[in-house]
Amino acid sequence: MTAIATPFRAFVLSKSDGEFAAGVRELTFDDLPAGDVTVRTRYSSINYKDGLAMLPESPVVATYPMIPGIDVCGTVVESNDPRFKVGQEVVAIGRELGTARFGGYAEYTRVPADWLEPLPAGLSPKQAMLLGTAGFTAGLAIQRLEDNGLRPGQGRVLVTGATGGVSSVAVDMLAGLGYEVSASTGKESEHDYLRELGATEILSREEVSATEAPPLEGERWAAAVDPVGGDTLAYLLRNTRYGGSVANCGLTGGPVVNTTVLPFILRGVNLLGIDSVMCPPDVRAAVWKRLGTDLKPRNLTGSIANEVALDDIQGTAGSILAGTVRGRTLVKL
Repeated sequence: MTAIATPFRAFVLSKSDGEFAAGVRELTFDDLPAGDVTVRTRYSSINYKDGLAMLPESPVVATYPMIPGIDVCGTVVESNDPRFKVGQEVVAIGRELGTARFGGYAEYTRVPADWLEPLPAGLSPKQAMLLGTAGFTAGLAIQRLEDNGLRPGQGRVLVTGATGGVSSVAVDMLAGLGYEVSASTGKESEHDYLRELGATEILSREEVSATEAPPLEGERWAAAVDPVGGDTLAYLLRNTRYGGSVANCGLTGGPVVNTTVLPFILRGVNLLGIDSVMCPPDVRAAVWKRLGTDLKPRNLTGSIANEVALDDIQGTAGSILAGTVRGRTLVKL
């Protein structure tokens, strides 16, 4: 039987009379929402969406008070679902965690059983959260690219915004699978870091976000993983090879894409939307399995990894929104 401690610590966002507050508080089990499975959280992580959740006028938080944290990994302490037993290690990402339902920045969380996965073979709880939503998104993007025919040896794959959480992991994963990886970044100081992850070509942010260009340019990329969107996605579409695919999974460069239909009707380029939040259960399980095997990054607990405590979350989230944090940031509870 896993020991249950109460009260417990949680990082809570609240609003009262229009005043926003964020900080660590003590809660009890009675404060948790109803659900099938209660988990003693061992690790969470900080994603771009978590940073958005902590803004006073957050575009992602549906109600207050809220415990942010869209990732959770820990040990089951209570369960009324036969699929999950007390003492079992489990992981949950996405869905409504941290935005409409209490998330992972608490020593305990309670969730619907359908949101949980058994901890995948090949991953420790720490490794699972160093992947988290960002790593899962990178893995899902690569899975979708391969479902659309991408194979090593077909040409270079470009990863944009390459020092971020999703992109750092994607560079490492792709290189580990044998792809020729190019990476774009606006940070000259991080070129050695990206080469360490497996990139063999580094492009500047300016090169991949130029707006003065014809609707079709050279067929340069076999595929791309893009968490940036905006002008960068427009660049990718007009520079991807015939039949190639671009997997878009973010909008740090903005939601508006100024492009034409020409890449689609003259080159057969595929634009793949990557959604890790409501990903179907069978796809979710398949990607998690690969994350513990052939997609497991080689640098997962090395140069990709940062670690903070519950009290350090707010400052780190602000740095992620500002684009000054590289790799993945783990929250140890």
